Amino acid sequence: MDFETLRNYCLGKKGSAEGLPFGPDTLVFKVGTKIFALIALDETPLRINLKGDPNDNDILRQQFPAVIPGYHMNKRHWNTVIIDGRLPDDLVYELVDQSYDLVFKSLSKKEMEQI
Repeated sequence: MDFETLRNYCLGKKGSAEGLPFGPDTLVFKVGTKIFALIALDETPLRINLKGDPNDNDILRQQFPAVIPGYHMNKRHWNTVIIDGRLPDDLVYELVDQSYDLVFKSLSKKEMEQI
């Protein structure tokens, strides 16, 4: 999976928007006012931070060396996923979906209705 594929998948989520609020090295994807994904633009291999269920995060980290605690994030709730071919693309898409869903469900009712 390459950067453009990952970027387009994140932007394909309903109500998704991208920006660079933390500077030119981190591309942020939000749904409503909340972040669901961050891509490090200055890292090789490609890395994306995604929110996950804390219990699932522990299991993913044990099963997959390419899933590590979220860099610069709450380590309990966020993972950094290294996109270097060790994870199937379908799993990466599933992790993006889970992150988006968790964040979307945490939005206010008003924000959800606007999206």
